[in-house]
Amino acid sequence: MAAYTLITGASEGLGVEFAKLAAGEGRNLILAARSVDKLEALATSLRSDSVDVVVIPADLSDMAEVDRLWTEATDGRDVDVLVNNAGLGYNGAFSAGQGWDRELNSINVNMLALTRLMKLAIPHMETLPKGRILNVASVAGFTPGPHMAVYHATKAYVLSLSEAVAEELRGSSVTVTALCPGATATNFFEDADMHGVRLLKLSKPMKASEVAELGWLQARIGQRIVVPGLMNKVFAFLPRISPRSVTTRIAAQVMGKG
Repeated sequence: MAAYTLITGASEGLGVEFAKLAAGEGRNLILAARSVDKLEALATSLRSDSVDVVVIPADLSDMAEVDRLWTEATDGRDVDVLVNNAGLGYNGAFSAGQGWDRELNSINVNMLALTRLMKLAIPHMETLPKGRILNVASVAGFTPGPHMAVYHATKAYVLSLSEAVAEELRGSSVTVTALCPGATATNFFEDADMHGVRLLKLSKPMKASEVAELGWLQARIGQRIVVPGLMNKVFAFLPRISPRSVTTRIAAQVMGKG
């Protein structure tokens, strides 16, 4: 059977860039997201005589949809690359008493859907010559994040899970990579209500194409953790040398608005 790359959250941002990179290598694609129109437009732009592009609309906050996505994706196809790119976030005080639906969706998409797809993908990939899993985590996963507490917690989960499973798979034909970008020029900030967040004043967001290219290339060689950009590397390293109370206080300032 033909090999395919499955990309979640493929309708915009990093997902689009990953799709372009894969298609540029002549890889067949399975694009998944909620927005059918955006997926179809992207598929049309990437489809060619040598690249097959399949569109599977799915809401990954619904676990039944996650299972359906995998079933349809692997119907007559081998998926040897999985890019868990779909992710949600929300900026606001945890105690505000609002935004629960958004927080719940973040937990479902960032953690549950990603975990379920990994669970399904690994035994499937173990039957193939090789397999690559690229999980989009975040530099947020290295420290607690006041004002985005749930988002940071979910990305810490993704980072921890990716490292642990990568170690379990050491010596096998399947690798797991956690891509940990910082601020990136995508629609995430708009969707997460992050207008006015101090982080965006401290450093210019990286281009989505640069972040995706680094993650894609490092996943190909099985690198476990990828942190793009010097400032992000500093944020990732800071918790190793500072008390957590200090790094959490710094994060509160960076992620606050004003």
